[in-house]
Amino acid sequence: MKHTISNAQVADWLMRHYGIEGDLKALVGDVDMNFQCQSSRQSYAVKISQITDINDFEFEAALLRHTTQHNDEHVQLPEPINNLDKQWLTVCQKTEDSITVMRVLTWVAGVLWSEYLPHTAEKLSHLGQQAARLDHVLSGFKHPAASREFVWDLTQCLWVKEHLHRFDSTQQTTLKYFIDLFTANQHDFLQLRQQVIHNDLNDNNLLVNQNQVSGFIDFGDAIETQLINEVAILCAYALMHKPDPLLAAAAVIKGYHDTSALHDTELKQLYHLIGMRLVVSVTQSTLARAENPDNGYKSFSEKSAWALLNLWQQIPTQLAYFTFRDACGMTPHPDETHLAKHLKSQSTSLRELLPEHADKQSIHTIDLSVSSTLLGAAADYENHAEQLFKMHQQQSHHPNQFLAGGYLEARSFYASDAFSFEGNSGKEYRTMHLGLDIWLPAQTAIHAPLAGRIVGFKDNDFKRDYGPTIILQHSFPDGVFYTLYGHLSRQTLTAHQLGDHIEQGQLLAWVGEPSENGGWSPHLHFQIIHDLLNKQHDFPGACRPQEMAVMRSLCPDPMLLFSDTVSGSKPTTDNQTLIDFRHQHLGKSLSLSYSEPLQILRGDDVYLIDQYGQKYLDTCNNVAHVGHENLNVVKAGQLQMAVLNTNSRYLHPAINQFAANLLATLPEELSVVHMVNSGSEANELALRMAKAYSGGEHVIALESGYHGNSLATIDISSYKFDGKGGQGAPNTTHIVPLPDGFRGLHRGRNTGNTYAAYVIEHIQKLTQQGRQLSAFIAESIVSCGGQIELPDGYLKTVYQAVRQAGALCIADEVQVGCGRVGSHFWAFETHDVVPDILTIGKPIGNGHPLAVVVCSREVADRFANGMEYFNTFGGNPVSATIGTAVLNEIKRNKLQQNALQIGDYLKQQLTQLMASFNIIKDVRGQGLFLGFELCDNELNPLPEHAQYLADRMRDFGVLISTDGPDHNVIKIKPPLTFKQQHADELLLRLSTILREYPMQMRSQSQ
Repeated sequence: MKHTISNAQVADWLMRHYGIEGDLKALVGDVDMNFQCQSSRQSYAVKISQITDINDFEFEAALLRHTTQHNDEHVQLPEPINNLDKQWLTVCQKTEDSITVMRVLTWVAGVLWSEYLPHTAEKLSHLGQQAARLDHVLSGFKHPAASREFVWDLTQCLWVKEHLHRFDSTQQTTLKYFIDLFTANQHDFLQLRQQVIHNDLNDNNLLVNQNQVSGFIDFGDAIETQLINEVAILCAYALMHKPDPLLAAAAVIKGYHDTSALHDTELKQLYHLIGMRLVVSVTQSTLARAENPDNGYKSFSEKSAWALLNLWQQIPTQLAYFTFRDACGMTPHPDETHLAKHLKSQSTSLRELLPEHADKQSIHTIDLSVSSTLLGAAADYENHAEQLFKMHQQQSHHPNQFLAGGYLEARSFYASDAFSFEGNSGKEYRTMHLGLDIWLPAQTAIHAPLAGRIVGFKDNDFKRDYGPTIILQHSFPDGVFYTLYGHLSRQTLTAHQLGDHIEQGQLLAWVGEPSENGGWSPHLHFQIIHDLLNKQHDFPGACRPQEMAVMRSLCPDPMLLFSDTVSGSKPTTDNQTLIDFRHQHLGKSLSLSYSEPLQILRGDDVYLIDQYGQKYLDTCNNVAHVGHENLNVVKAGQLQMAVLNTNSRYLHPAINQFAANLLATLPEELSVVHMVNSGSEANELALRMAKAYSGGEHVIALESGYHGNSLATIDISSYKFDGKGGQGAPNTTHIVPLPDGFRGLHRGRNTGNTYAAYVIEHIQKLTQQGRQLSAFIAESIVSCGGQIELPDGYLKTVYQAVRQAGALCIADEVQVGCGRVGSHFWAFETHDVVPDILTIGKPIGNGHPLAVVVCSREVADRFANGMEYFNTFGGNPVSATIGTAVLNEIKRNKLQQNALQIGDYLKQQLTQLMASFNIIKDVRGQGLFLGFELCDNELNPLPEHAQYLADRMRDFGVLISTDGPDHNVIKIKPPLTFKQQHADELLLRLSTILREYPMQMRSQSQ
């Protein structure tokens, strides 16, 4: 604006010209001054412009009249409000050099796209759908001024060349790249269909209402031009701040195409049109900054546009085109079927490729997928001698077959930082293998299966995992394609040179030694490529799952060329098939995590890995106490299982050794060990012991407590019998309030004795009724209650009262034991008490079904009343060996100390998050057993927010879960091998999602 106009002046004009009175709120604007006016009846958008010709707005007025008459019910658009003289444009004042004009429109409710997160693929697709609906509304509009000269019209965009001198040399190179592409394609571009479009679908002109893209505002830049320009402009702004702009663009394009079909000729132009919109934007920003250096709005927009331009330029033009075709349901490469037909017509055999092995008649598939047992544990991947031995073993089992496979196979050993990519929802990994691997002796001669010319010839010495690579170019009736040969011997480098013509059957290369290929077993990587995407020497051999549809079109199955029969293939099972079977044949009470369940096929320390090789940081699976598939624990179990696994009626040193190691961590009062198979079984046995000791049947337990899934443990688990499907506490169970000092009956730090009084009251009632208390049972930190730390003094007071009543104190440490709290090995130790019975479950077996009951000698003696206690699998040599291995891992790797250090760090950082996001009202727990609670300002629970957070974290590759009686607590209980880098990943993703609109639930104005 040339002159600043006060809110009071705008309010006066509104009353005088429109009879509207209300509260004014200034809004962001580039050229116009914008306001929201809230009257007693409705909201209005008010726009003040300073112009030189009143006719400048005649076109916009006609356009708004058209959209009002022809609007789509699914799209909210502003409608013009006439003044008291029944005119839309109101001249408020005139000066010698300008006219001040006011326009009033109906208010379009919603949140600006720029202020709304997340921009998920689903949201981007819906944005595309809504934009297509808008263009359908605009399609019938005609006006003489629709094809005016306008710098923001992409058809007229080459004016930017006049200002290239304003940029530095690096910037000029980027700008010229897109200018040259536009110029080269300009003739075909001008033939594309045209209509009036909005022409400025930037993120401050898009509105979201009820988490859906709902409407569009500001039609001041509308113009008649190529329709595809609308999609390009929409993408240019929607892709900003996206680490993977290409897949974000694909989502937008898919939505648009699903609603209004795009043409292939338009898709060919789209990549450089998106680039040119950004070129125009940065040029305009530079000009505006030169005129007004203090324009912060322009500077921010310019920075974002440059960041996207630099990312966009790195994307090969053809890859973008193929991705756009895929988004529109077309075959990504237009000639995909033609190449497949040609390859089949050239059918040959691996024996022609590898004539030294002419005795091999077929292929035996080698499985290196995520679930491969041939690979072994994750720690075995780099044991190259073992892998080489396994391949030799496989060849001896199948002497007359080639060992081959791997096309589109998801490989978990690619899920490393070297293969990682920051996608739009966290880390993604290039795990999908695009070629055929053939396992062969080193120095095996490779002969060309087809005639061709060497166009790629590279020594990957700096990438020892690959070895030299050769790429041959071949012709076919519809163009060219390529074959790639990798993991070659370095002697290949002296046999040929770039540009050599290779005849069919000619010696091409040799298979490399392990020392030439990062130690891996010798093999040939063979890949067919339809388009090299300007990657002449380094075409990728793997891709991310989200790229797979496009990449399989560019890299067809090598077996199209080879006619060899294949055996040993391992079928894959899609998620829906697994779900359908579960629904039909497994118990209905068996639930799945997440609305889109995960198919998990491998564990690796603090990660779970799905069928596509994508890693999920596991922050909630405390079963894997010393890390998923811990190598030492697995090996110990495997070795013992190969020797003996029988019941404990026979003498065996393993059970004694495990018991001794476990007792060494405990107070001397707890001296007798009973081995069982699960936490439920451990608590069931503890209850039997308590009844045998006391002669009573009554149990006092905590509200929201959970102690197992057997009949007796369900009967003492308020979390179950007070929940859905439960029938309340049985007569022998007495529930006391959860000692929650944050949101419980009594609040504050010093509530231990207050909550303990409820236990004492129940004891007194039982005594008065002549009924004997059997036991008091509680977790030392209450897990299902919401990671509740028991208040100081609570257990001490309760244990004393319980024992005075002739009953026993049971500490359930199925979840919190074995060093998890960090400061102590057992959580009960933090309360300066010793239970009569300790139950241990999940952590001690690291996923193996092992649990333990440890009690005092007196309790054990009373339980041994003549009825033998025997457990077929409890204490078997395999379980005992595994238990010892777990204890050794905790000690050897100082995992208790790690739990303390990382737990303290994580708790401190979560507390800082609480200061930034007031939805977090409490952070609690100890060591690596933490939780934080989501509430509103009145401490009302927010379970929907907690579930949203858990679901979105899953999208970002982090597994968390909700708990607590109101399901509003996020619990964090990862493997004890959790490091600071993992904690930082968790915190990063939490802070990202906590900023998203559904978490903030903030009121938002236009």
